[in-house]
Amino acid sequence: MKIHNFAETPSLVSQYLSEMRNTTVQTDRLRFRRNLERIGEIMAYELSKTLAYKNESVRTPLGVDATCQEIDEPLVLATIFRAGVPFHQGFLRYFDQAENAFVSAYRKYKEKENFDICIEYLASPRLEGKTLVLCDPMLATGASMELSYRALLTKGQPGKVHIASVIASRHAVDYMSSVMPEDSHLWVGVIDDEINTHSYIVPGLGDAGDLAYGTKE
Repeated sequence: MKIHNFAETPSLVSQYLSEMRNTTVQTDRLRFRRNLERIGEIMAYELSKTLAYKNESVRTPLGVDATCQEIDEPLVLATIFRAGVPFHQGFLRYFDQAENAFVSAYRKYKEKENFDICIEYLASPRLEGKTLVLCDPMLATGASMELSYRALLTKGQPGKVHIASVIASRHAVDYMSSVMPEDSHLWVGVIDDEINTHSYIVPGLGDAGDLAYGTKE
């Protein structure tokens, strides 16, 4: 798996991450969601450089044909409910012609620090031979991402796979590298070194879903 770590080169992603981690800024839900979208937009642009393109002749208002390049890969943008929705929207703003897929994956706690990953909902087009971009802002253990990917494979084998997260733990990066196809890509805003006993990323930013949409019971 090829790792694209945006923290290796300071950019606007660094600024947005600072605001998302900051306890005095992240309580503004609108800003938090917009920062998720912004990072999705930036990642979409960078990811676009890895895609295949074809030349197309386009007629301009001056009655002259111009040779332009257009994406020559069928894209499917997939996300995991609920924190992934604004992050996914950032990708969709740039890849506006892409098909979309949605997965419901959540932690079902059996004990305080012991949980299973459950999937209750999947909506996806056929994926056979297409380029799959699976995005979820927090990649803590990698279990939800892997299980969601396995669920999506019931819709066909993608030709290419990209995983995108805002913050990942080192553990999750190593885990995903071991279970995903060798030629897949991981796009991440920053890699944090630790996860705590509750499987939250440290320093992380807290619960991205709650920060984006409010707490849940």
